Amino acid sequence: MKTRALSASLAVVLSVSLLAVQPVFALTVIDPTNLVQNTLTAIRTLEQINNQVQQLQNESQMLINQARNLASLDFNIVNRLRSSLARSEQLIAEAQGLAYDVRNLDREFARLYPREYAATVSGDQMYRDARERWAHTLDGLHTAMRLQAQVSWNLREDEGALADLVGQSQSATGALQAMQATNQLLALQAKQSIQAQQLQLTQDRAASLELARQAAASERAREVRRRFLGEGTPYTPHSVRFYGN
Repeated sequence: MKTRALSASLAVVLSVSLLAVQPVFALTVIDPTNLVQNTLTAIRTLEQINNQVQQLQNESQMLINQARNLASLDFNIVNRLRSSLARSEQLIAEAQGLAYDVRNLDREFARLYPREYAATVSGDQMYRDARERWAHTLDGLHTAMRLQAQVSWNLREDEGALADLVGQSQSATGALQAMQATNQLLALQAKQSIQAQQLQLTQDRAASLELARQAAASERAREVRRRFLGEGTPYTPHSVRFYGN
């Protein structure tokens, strides 16, 4: 019994001793002021980084916009316009009769459309001149009608060119492309204006040739009448006897 009581007492003592030997952990001391300063510094640094990132993004977008504005339009209609005008000019160059050159025109006009015929000009020559004037008038009308047909064909081509240019203008990605599309639209307008002048030129030429032919025909008729009547004593009618009456 004494032995058991001693053992129990010893166990209690050892237990208490073990509890007294437990280690004590160290505590960390935090400075609130320093913590606030560090936090504010971190926030300002983050804001600066965000501002720099935003600035780089803006500069990148600016460069992209500049590249778009400087991008050239990969579409050119000038050759089509030149080809159309060349066909009209070829028709004018093929015109027969009186030349469009001023010096040759003056010489031929003075020969075929005289103010008055000299007495040395034969009746056959006047007839040949009248025939040549008629041919010139007919050629002028033919040239005007040919150019009218060509202009009608060109207008259909111009409609397609206009549709293409409007599409290019609407799909332009930058200022340069839009400007180039606008310039080509102006070129199309100028081409149509030149074409209208060409057409008016041939029509006026045909009308002028006809008026000149009429004036020359009047002069020829006057000269024929003068030669028929003569310059001496005019014919005087008198009675004629038939069968001795």
